[in-house]
Amino acid sequence: MTDKPRTQTREITAAVVRKKGGPFQVETLILEEPRPGEVLIRIVATGMCHTDMVARDQLYTVPMPVVLGHEGAGVVEQVGSNVKKIAPGDHVVLTYMWCGHCKPCLNGDLTYCANFYPLNFGGAREDGSTATHDKQGAVRDHFFGQSSFGTYALAHERNVVRVPSNAPLELLGPLGCGIQTGAGAVMNGLKVRPGSSFAAFGGGAVGLSAVMAARVAGATTIIAADVVPSRLALAKELGATHTVNSRETDPVEAVRKITGGGADFSLESSGRPAVLRQAIDALAIKGVCGIVGAPALGTEASFDVNGVMTTGKRIIGIIEGDSVPDLFIPSLVELYQQGRFPFDKLVKFYSLDQINQAAEDSEKGVTIKPIVRFGS
Repeated sequence: MTDKPRTQTREITAAVVRKKGGPFQVETLILEEPRPGEVLIRIVATGMCHTDMVARDQLYTVPMPVVLGHEGAGVVEQVGSNVKKIAPGDHVVLTYMWCGHCKPCLNGDLTYCANFYPLNFGGAREDGSTATHDKQGAVRDHFFGQSSFGTYALAHERNVVRVPSNAPLELLGPLGCGIQTGAGAVMNGLKVRPGSSFAAFGGGAVGLSAVMAARVAGATTIIAADVVPSRLALAKELGATHTVNSRETDPVEAVRKITGGGADFSLESSGRPAVLRQAIDALAIKGVCGIVGAPALGTEASFDVNGVMTTGKRIIGIIEGDSVPDLFIPSLVELYQQGRFPFDKLVKFYSLDQINQAAEDSEKGVTIKPIVRFGS
């Protein structure tokens, strides 16, 4: 009698969340080898995003125990038999996951995949399987198709993006979500045009990425509104022509005064309904407000219906910067290498055993974009 072939596995070290609110627990887990369409990546560093805390705190329902992390960057270790675009040794950034077969995906609208929520927040592959386990059984994974708060991650060929080997890999992970969300919202979603005015409501990683992108896009009036003075100072350094401390000044009145009637474009990245109302009210006639902040599921917001209707304002939702990652992420890397998109100024590095400190510093506003490093 022939023994059944065994699935090859490897030991990894990863941060596991086992209950609502955390903490992240560093544990030894077992990870399966890649399936035919999958890629095994040795993770070099992973950015920490607001959405990791949203999942940890169950503002979005994610099965537990789970390995989070969705801004991974690393080196390809192994590829499945069907993988074509990536090879072992490639430097890669991991991004969001999409199915590739629903109507929005077939139409090229990858960020609006009909299966986006289960693929990115379901804690498993599309077929419901997981690849990670401990001594007690399965640990949920495939968070944003990657679960990259670990020394190794499994991703699909679709959500792995090759980047130049001469770029600083440990810095690039946040391009997979937070940075591409802010920059893409400006460049792809809002389509901010040269000579226009833009107001970012929220000065975190997404809002400041939007400020940098607005400068690249040619906006001539760029306003950053936040309540943290250090963030506002950094916004000026990154390209904002004006800043508004919303704790001291009415941001709607300030934006209207600066622009002479209202901003052509605004972006709300705080996830607060009251701030969204400000971002809408601060628009000029026929202005456009983009929403990228992620509040708890079911959160509702209000606005003046006639104030929107009679001025032709538009309010649009934007996911992951409306980006096609294989095209957009390399373009952000090139802009960074040219000195035109200095997102490294947002970053502070942490070791894996400091991951809870990284989360705390992010939530307190001490660090704008934490990146957790996994060694050389």
